[in-house]
Amino acid sequence: MDKKTISLDHGSGGLASQKLIGELFLKYLTSPALASLEDCAVLDEQTGRIAMSTDSYVVTPLFFPGGNIGELAVNGTINDLAMRGARPIALSLALIIEEGFPLDDLEKIIQTIGRVSEEAGVAIVTGDTKVVPKGAADGLFINTTGIGVVAHHCNISGKRAKPGDKVIISGSLGDHGITIMSNQAGIDIGGDIASDTTSLHNLVASILEPETCDVHVMRDPTRGGLATTLCEIAQSSKVNIILEQDKLPIKPSVNTACEIIGLDPLYLANEGKCLIICTASRAEQLVKIMRQTPEGKDSAIIGTVSTVEQGKKPRVTLTTTIGGTRLLEPLTGEPLPRIC
Repeated sequence: MDKKTISLDHGSGGLASQKLIGELFLKYLTSPALASLEDCAVLDEQTGRIAMSTDSYVVTPLFFPGGNIGELAVNGTINDLAMRGARPIALSLALIIEEGFPLDDLEKIIQTIGRVSEEAGVAIVTGDTKVVPKGAADGLFINTTGIGVVAHHCNISGKRAKPGDKVIISGSLGDHGITIMSNQAGIDIGGDIASDTTSLHNLVASILEPETCDVHVMRDPTRGGLATTLCEIAQSSKVNIILEQDKLPIKPSVNTACEIIGLDPLYLANEGKCLIICTASRAEQLVKIMRQTPEGKDSAIIGTVSTVEQGKKPRVTLTTTIGGTRLLEPLTGEPLPRIC
């Protein structure tokens, strides 16, 4: 391609569009189903219930320590499927590109999408590209839709947390949110701060037994962070959830950065962490299994589910290191825009 930026011609459906798809997209997205360039992909027969999820990604900046918008798009949709116990089998990819967007940046993002989907074993099988006039978008927006299969015995839902259950997190909190926000603010905090974006379906597969399902709830605490996600679960399940501050895995560098910017790591987005609520009898075993995976090496039991007192509303509380109690409420507003 002789041009260095995206033009409206690339979205016309004509020769420029064909060259963009053939010379860039198909260079890195190598699924046979996609290569046929049909109007839709036809998937093989599967055994189980069909799961489907879709999400749009509008992060700023598009490139950040630990990843880029393409990596978020693939991992985020895979993780949404995995949080219902689904085995992801295919993804769609749709891009809205602003006129003037650098082709070199687009190629880096598509290359990342191809690499990450291949590593995850979940192919991009269909897609779409639209180009809008300059000023009509913020560089690049991506939408991904995922299809997965859930075993018939598996019933994982935000409504299934039960008194006595244990709360597990698969690793450190706030890494992605503080990475994006510090970049948006133009603050060089240093240290080992980087996005935690990764796919979690292999970790999930390692803890779901073939015939039993002691895991009641799974969520990836993205926008709104751990605190907001737990508040949603508490309301849906009509339970209380009690966290223990001294058991929360938060990197010192993230804590320091939060103090500088004035943020709470419990409300920061995570893009590669799994929140699990399971029976107390299985919690220690699940943590042991999770710690054997790259994605879950810092897994920890961080809290307990309890009964709501009669006449009271479900709530989430944090038992502090000095023995006090802090009420955690859902995030209201957004500290800074475009984090995922």
